[in-house]
Amino acid sequence: MCTGVRFADAAGNLYFGRNLDWCESYGEGVVITPRGASIPTQFLGSLSPEHACVGMGIVVGGVPCYFDCANEAGLAIAGLNFPGYAQFAEAPEEGAVNVAAYEFPLWVAASFSTVAEVREALKGVVIVAKAPSEGYGVAQLHWLVGDGKESIVIECQADGMHVYDDGLDVLTNQPPFPWHTENVRNYMHIETAHPEAVTWTRDTLRAFGSGAGMIGFPGGYDPASRFVRAAFLNAHYPAEEGEAANVTRLFRTLEGASMCKGGAQMADGRFEYTMFSDGYSAATKTYYWCTYDEPARQSVCMDDYDLNGTELIRVAA
Repeated sequence: MCTGVRFADAAGNLYFGRNLDWCESYGEGVVITPRGASIPTQFLGSLSPEHACVGMGIVVGGVPCYFDCANEAGLAIAGLNFPGYAQFAEAPEEGAVNVAAYEFPLWVAASFSTVAEVREALKGVVIVAKAPSEGYGVAQLHWLVGDGKESIVIECQADGMHVYDDGLDVLTNQPPFPWHTENVRNYMHIETAHPEAVTWTRDTLRAFGSGAGMIGFPGGYDPASRFVRAAFLNAHYPAEEGEAANVTRLFRTLEGASMCKGGAQMADGRFEYTMFSDGYSAATKTYYWCTYDEPARQSVCMDDYDLNGTELIRVAA
């Protein structure tokens, strides 16, 4: 599963993050792709990044397969699980910009500065069901893409690619995004304010305590519940000033949709949980992350590295 969130500070700087919910690691780590790198692709020759990127992923055959990443221009992307719905092209199409599914996050972050540029470019793109090498499958994903102004959701299904404006600035998993935006309407009555006392017949009823306006707020680990929680918390979190406060806002919002061991048991008996949370601040070009077992946040600033280099930089496991 997974949850993604995007917002901007008063100066328009992007804050973008995600939870990755699963039951086992793939050996992922934080990787920086500098501008001077030459990344082999399946259909586009060598990719020479216009923008340096940082994110969480694995490296296969010299290719950073990012779970999520962001660039120095303030554009970010995260792939979230979308099983049962995701369907990519089986083969490249002549005349199109063909991008393998595992290359897509890097292609977006390395090539564009804004969501508007991505939206326009996607008109000529085909995402192909191609794995990075033998032994790897094609992840069934959809994507959240955000900058300092807006976000979009990209979903590829049997009837083609769909690009949705995401006015809620969040994403979880299946069903498709339009279903989630309809479902949120079931929770329009949820509010942060303390309910006023009311009179029923001759009795005056008063709320037990703060938070009573959120009675009925969904608390499950299912995608629909996490979507509603992330959307509500992202919309109602008070505006903050400064890097530290906004990073705290990002991680606390993600925490509101996180998963603890013991709640979501899979068919094989293992529990799904939030293995790690990560996020990017465009204000300082800093990437943050923490894990289930090590909740203290770690960080890396892109400006501390040679972004004109030619080799991938593996920062941390």
